[in-house]
Amino acid sequence: MKPKFFKKVLKNGMTVILEKRDLPIVSVAFAVKHGGIHETLKEKGISHFIEHMLYKGTATRSAKQIAEELERKGGDVNGFTSDECTAYWCKMPSRDLSVALDVLSDMVKNPMFDKIELEKERKVIFEEIRMGHDTPRIHIFNEIQKALYDGTMDISLAGNFETMNSIDRKKLVEKFEKVYSPNNMILAVVGDADFDELCDFVEKNFDKKKSEINVQKFDLKNKSIIEERKGIDQANLVLAFHVALCGDKKSYAAKVLSVLMAEGMSSRLFEEIREKRNLAYAVKGGAEVNKDFAYNFIYVGTEKQNVEKVKELILEEFEKVAKDLDEKELKEIKEQMISNYYISMEESQMQMVNLLYSEIHGDAKNFYEYEKNIFGVKLEDVKELAGKVKKGYSFFALVPED
Repeated sequence: MKPKFFKKVLKNGMTVILEKRDLPIVSVAFAVKHGGIHETLKEKGISHFIEHMLYKGTATRSAKQIAEELERKGGDVNGFTSDECTAYWCKMPSRDLSVALDVLSDMVKNPMFDKIELEKERKVIFEEIRMGHDTPRIHIFNEIQKALYDGTMDISLAGNFETMNSIDRKKLVEKFEKVYSPNNMILAVVGDADFDELCDFVEKNFDKKKSEINVQKFDLKNKSIIEERKGIDQANLVLAFHVALCGDKKSYAAKVLSVLMAEGMSSRLFEEIREKRNLAYAVKGGAEVNKDFAYNFIYVGTEKQNVEKVKELILEEFEKVAKDLDEKELKEIKEQMISNYYISMEESQMQMVNLLYSEIHGDAKNFYEYEKNIFGVKLEDVKELAGKVKKGYSFFALVPED
């Protein structure tokens, strides 16, 4: 059955999207189209800092009141910052949608940026940065992005100690006032809601202030690094390579190749590295395909002495795909991806994020074209991409120090 989808760009510039469902649950998010990719090197982490501060209180609500008003209605509330956006969301019974809209809109319009709370939250983010460094899986994904890109993508979303120490209240307020304008925002809702009422709420509660957001410059590169560290027992490695941007038909070939290689227990590399050779417990992959940057990655956790062997096996398997992938296997992977696509739509909060990113990448309606786009992937495009991997890739490994 075709989803009941609605979209409108309002007079004040905000985009409202809704996938209407009959179940009495609703997931709702206000998102601003500003994230790490829009930050200069000197202000890296400011989007994430603002996200934290918007939960610390408004002119009429304390941090405790924000949490209580949503959670006492059964709400699950949270937020996230990515390279492309910053979002504030809540999932709750649809009968209390008005509460979610009221509280979340207050947060994105009227944050206090209290000086005392700001300094407290700066310390929290410092701990988040330390945690990222000390957690091998987080650290290696931060580092592989640095091995793929220069410029603004050379520093992680949370920033570093230098940038976070340089961001004061004035800079936070200036950035917030510049970025958090209706024309840069999306209200995304999945669940039992009335589209006209959503639009009316936004028209009444947001002005027509406009501003412009620009992607910062960055360059693509390929780099291989091995870092040694005391106190760890396992080697963690990532191999990644640039692929076509979202909007390019070949980006779907990249997604197909990712599933074929390392997404699931039936994938080629899981079978080759774990099942046949017992060289790892975790063998995973993914396609990070976005509007302004895109790459596929393979992650493996293994012993230090097996790092080079695993790397060799990964590259060899890509070469095998370039030579022997056939229409039968490709069709099976496509069918797997379509089934996963429909399963991903089941949970309203996940579907809200799906539609939100589809809108950021061009048009939320394109999400519903996924099946057609996957079935349209050509065998030669997947084989061609697989054949290019060995010629240009980035590699990062965090290994135990002897």
